[in-house]
Amino acid sequence: MTHPRVLYGYWRSSAAYRVRIALALKGLDYTHAPVHLVRDGGEQHKDAYRALNPQGLVPCLVDGAAVLTQSLAIIEYLEEAYPATPPLLPADAAGRARVRAIAQAIACDIHPLGNLRVLKALESRFGADETQRGEWVRHWIATGFAALEAMLAGSAATGRHCHGDMPTLADVCLVPQVYNARRWQLDLAPYPTLERIDAVCRALPAFQAAAPEAQPDAR
Repeated sequence: MTHPRVLYGYWRSSAAYRVRIALALKGLDYTHAPVHLVRDGGEQHKDAYRALNPQGLVPCLVDGAAVLTQSLAIIEYLEEAYPATPPLLPADAAGRARVRAIAQAIACDIHPLGNLRVLKALESRFGADETQRGEWVRHWIATGFAALEAMLAGSAATGRHCHGDMPTLADVCLVPQVYNARRWQLDLAPYPTLERIDAVCRALPAFQAAAPEAQPDAR
């Protein structure tokens, strides 16, 4: 039976990866609806998908009558709509703010600069070749990771995970970005705290189930 909760995404999308992790950590079932971002000019641009998400981006989560876009907004929705599931935000206001700051540093400041449409624009509008695009992505990930390493290594609030000893929204965002960093062959040696937390997370079944290579549309 098809579940009324449907996640539209792409196996290698960092934003969709975040939502898959969140759903898995919360134990929420869903049906996977692949949206290939490259084939036939990108299925995200087709009318049928644009009717769901006018931005033409993934992910999009349909949960009953709710149609939700933007990964952080989707995860915050899951927090509020399913309060009985394991929380991804701390109970205290300062802790929630810290976790959100880490998550937004990744999702808002690092990830967009290496997004597919940005890389395509660098190529089509500014003539950047593959080598230059790689240098661009590594520069911005490294810049962001340097700040994150300082934030996490220098805080007593950091535990086995980004905040304490349980996965939070911060870890949900970190792991896909580390995956991207490896994909773009960034040297991670300068970021030992990020590497350590990433390894702890990826040992958990929820993170393994959400991994790009574990998805049915992985190529």
